[in-house]
Amino acid sequence: MRKYFLLLLLFFFYYSMGISFACTNFLVGKKASVDGSTIISYNADSYALYGELYHWPAKKHPAGEKLRVTDWDTGRYLGEIDQAKETYNVIGNMNEHQLAIGETTFGGREELHDSTGVVDYGSLIYIALQRSKTAREAITVMTSLVEKYGYYSEGESFSIADPNEIWIMEMIGKGVGRKGAVWVAVRIPDDCIAAHANQSRIQQFPLNDPVNCLYSKDVISFAREKGYFKGKDSEFSFAKAYNPLDFGGKRFCEARVWSFFNRYNKDMAKFVTYAKGETNDPMPLYIKPDKKLSVRDVQGSMRDHYEGTELDWTNDVGAGPYKSPYRWAPLEWEVDSVKYCNERPVSTQQTGFTFVAQMRSFLPNKIGGILWFGVDDAGQSVYTPMYTCMTETPECYRVGNGDLYDFSWTSAFWIHNWVANMVYNRYELMHPDLKKVQDKLEDKFFAQQSLVESKALELAKNSEQKAVEYLTSYSIESAQNAFTEWKKLGEFLLIKYMDGIVRKEKDGVFERNPYGGSSSPKRIGYSKEFYRRVVNETGDRYKVKN
Repeated sequence: MRKYFLLLLLFFFYYSMGISFACTNFLVGKKASVDGSTIISYNADSYALYGELYHWPAKKHPAGEKLRVTDWDTGRYLGEIDQAKETYNVIGNMNEHQLAIGETTFGGREELHDSTGVVDYGSLIYIALQRSKTAREAITVMTSLVEKYGYYSEGESFSIADPNEIWIMEMIGKGVGRKGAVWVAVRIPDDCIAAHANQSRIQQFPLNDPVNCLYSKDVISFAREKGYFKGKDSEFSFAKAYNPLDFGGKRFCEARVWSFFNRYNKDMAKFVTYAKGETNDPMPLYIKPDKKLSVRDVQGSMRDHYEGTELDWTNDVGAGPYKSPYRWAPLEWEVDSVKYCNERPVSTQQTGFTFVAQMRSFLPNKIGGILWFGVDDAGQSVYTPMYTCMTETPECYRVGNGDLYDFSWTSAFWIHNWVANMVYNRYELMHPDLKKVQDKLEDKFFAQQSLVESKALELAKNSEQKAVEYLTSYSIESAQNAFTEWKKLGEFLLIKYMDGIVRKEKDGVFERNPYGGSSSPKRIGYSKEFYRRVVNETGDRYKVKN
């Protein structure tokens, strides 16, 4: 109870400081991926979120059973709803039927938040995963729940995907006294990619195409009633009505979408002025990429800091002497009554957990669904393969193994934070060492994938349970091995870079002197560019006198 009370206080403080611009989702249709997978990704970004891997086992439930609903962000009790007769196995944000759901919060109009609602956005996700087999069914479950019990959260964008379809659904409440929500869901074409990052992105949508677009019957009439929209139904924009665009929506949110689009479509370069908050014409909801994307491409995109673009901020004074692509909160700051901002890249220090969900229609559900899962900042993490038929979770990701106020040496979240917080301050020097281990581990996972799945398919011919046991064991072993390697990385980095020097090493082995003792370290100091900045700012203060 004390933990939930502290989280509740954090929540109210967090939102009293303004919108957090947290979370990023990327989506890839099955004809836009190299192997026919559907792919969605999620960086769950919050300073109040502890990174762990959730698990709900499949169950049968007796008639009349109730489900207690608590707000995912704070733990606040919201109420009870009817439990389903049957619920499915869920690992993180994907279930045994290869249904995956992610989200980003856009907030929207404050007066539409219903504090009396019983179902929040996080509960919507995890309840839908337990009750749905397909993306369309999940949309029905989610919208029916908020209609019956009320929607507690602010405006939300959801990525909803199964092995054949991917959708973006956007939803916002109707305010206190008006149960339910207005919403629209758009299917992303199979040959396209899409993204959302804390800004509503659905503009005009087809009103008579239920194969590709679903929406609440009052999504337009409610906007008219509230004075958010005047005009023809065909001109209606969900985003303009319920989440009007401002500078922050462009620079902090849409810029992340632009960076993803810009990687894979050369024509998107023209939208850089929009990403910088200088122009207003929005980007399309989805685009066709110039090449097909792999899971690894999406993983790389989740680690993006705007490198190589006009928003790259590793070369100015704020990056420090080691060209760090990170800045500490708050996002906006003032000097002499003039307001300035930090960039808000995809990869960020406040991530609790991150995943890239891979769904494959050409494999059985028990084998086809993989949640490539990591904790903490995606840029400093490892994506490990969690097959969503798993019946238990690894100790390093286990719920209850530490929390934000209790450090645990057996928790992947805490070990990754330990390593990342060393790297942040000497990024240019230390990140290459981290990336070597990151690449080695992920290369191994992908190299093993076809062999692991071939064996699982063979086992499934005689016993599906044996295949499940095998993939559970493999997933746990992969996570625990990655955890062990990351802990070794932390020890290595501490020794190599302790006290501002660099100890000599080759292939991870430190050099010793001829007598077995420690060798003389490198005293590398700072770059010439940084020293010049010091001289320009301080003049002769540090000049050596003859």
